[in-house]
Amino acid sequence: MPRLLPIDRDYMADLLLRLLEMPSPTGRTDEIMRLLGEEVEALGLPTRLTRRGVLHATLGGARADLKRVVVVHADTIGAMVKAIKPNGRLQVVAVGTWSARFAEGARVQVFTDEPGVSYTGTMLPLKASGHAFNEEVDSQITSWQNIEVRIDERVEDADAVRALGIRVGDFVAVDAQPVITPSGFVCSRHLDDKAGVAAALAGFKAVIEAGVEVPVSASFVCTIAEEVGLGATNLGADVAEALSIDAAVVAPGQHSREDTVNVAMHDMSGPFDYHLTRRMTAMCNHLGIPHTRDLFTYYRSDIAAALEAGAEMRAALIGFGTDATHGWERTHLDGLERIAQLVAGYLQVPFIFAFDVEPEGKVESFPEQEQRVGLVVDPS
Repeated sequence: MPRLLPIDRDYMADLLLRLLEMPSPTGRTDEIMRLLGEEVEALGLPTRLTRRGVLHATLGGARADLKRVVVVHADTIGAMVKAIKPNGRLQVVAVGTWSARFAEGARVQVFTDEPGVSYTGTMLPLKASGHAFNEEVDSQITSWQNIEVRIDERVEDADAVRALGIRVGDFVAVDAQPVITPSGFVCSRHLDDKAGVAAALAGFKAVIEAGVEVPVSASFVCTIAEEVGLGATNLGADVAEALSIDAAVVAPGQHSREDTVNVAMHDMSGPFDYHLTRRMTAMCNHLGIPHTRDLFTYYRSDIAAALEAGAEMRAALIGFGTDATHGWERTHLDGLERIAQLVAGYLQVPFIFAFDVEPEGKVESFPEQEQRVGLVVDPS
């Protein structure tokens, strides 16, 4: 049976801040993946990066021919230069799905193709001054067509901007501006999914430092294009189970909380695996981890891409409660610590069913819908 392991909360918080302070909009993630590669290697895990830049780090287990994966993503929402305007400002398009409402007033970095050369700026509505436009500031429609980037350089026309080396297609990263309050709240852009990365690694670290021999090899997998729908598309045929960690929606009509583990039963791609999802709730009960169950309507995660690609595996999703997702996000260190505790517990248990060690089997060996194996499953 799994035991509750202590989580290095200071390590988790420090890693989270370092991740948040490193820009990584989808499509420009090399730097953060190098940071994560070094971080995982420091934990003693064999590490590899795919050609595209997806990180795989494996904790060897008693059974090495099959594995489970814990999936997170390091890419974030952002923007890209669509046009250089005659007034020296930049028209941009969103990278990932997020509202222009949260772009207004954002501090940004514009990255050029020249190594080490970037420029700061601010995303502003076209009508940004009440002294000039009066009530039109409030009546202007919120849309990406009505957003422009004012860069912090002496430029008054398009030629002056081009002279800086800024071109169409350059990435625009939104500053995270992270804050951890004395009460434990983490307020920042891009908690989705850098908070999940920090919690997952804290869980792996707890298992490694406790010297626990895990029954099944487990890989920490960090993807780089979840925000544009690609996610964990190529996990490998030897993966029998996948646990995705991502932001859980804290909003009216939702059940997720910032201080608990939130087990997703369903998202816009459909229900998650019946048995693995209920194993998560059973493990929370066994370990004494506060948790909720929730469904997400306008949401998908890394493993949706894997399942759509035909992966034959059980898949579940747990989330850290996040208020104002894809905007000025907020979560709590208590919730992240509990996610890490559940990850550490999950790594300690075998597969749910003996059937799962093979990609296919006889009909009579297949589990019944209500079959209970291993941990007692919470029927609620």
